[in-house]
Amino acid sequence: MDRVERILEQWRRERPDLDVAAMGTIGRMTRLGAHLGHAMEANMARHGLNRASFDVLATLRRSGSSYALSPSELMDWTMVTSGTMTNRIDRLEEAGLVSRTRDPKDGRGSLVALTEKGYAIVDAAVGDHVANQQRLVAGLSEAERETLDALLAKWLSGFEPGQKGDVAGGSSPSD
Repeated sequence: MDRVERILEQWRRERPDLDVAAMGTIGRMTRLGAHLGHAMEANMARHGLNRASFDVLATLRRSGSSYALSPSELMDWTMVTSGTMTNRIDRLEEAGLVSRTRDPKDGRGSLVALTEKGYAIVDAAVGDHVANQQRLVAGLSEAERETLDALLAKWLSGFEPGQKGDVAGGSSPSD
């Protein structure tokens, strides 16, 4: 019996009129999210990154051979506000991991691109990130992971219908 089940038993005893099954699902997901988040943050810190900086760098890295996107495209993929994205880009630029240039297709806009240093760091970090994720899900069989992925995708689609963001690159989801 896990901690969440003990909490559910207490609620069933104190409030037998309530169906607390959803509390168990969400409680376990919340606790699991905290454990996974801590493990992934620790892994990223070994590369001098945090979840926010990794999110931007990974999005640029997986975008293709120019490794450049507009700030608006970065906001769409990472699902953050304009102010948050500007702050992230500023910090990454100060660290020499990205550069900003004028967008040749739109003289009013800019592009954010990985620098050589940013490319090297995110390439190493994403390899470690994938290995860490594999370690974190190792307690599940392939069939269990596929079932869980299908169920989570179904559940998530109720909150994010038609969203183009993806989870695989470490984006909010993480990541």
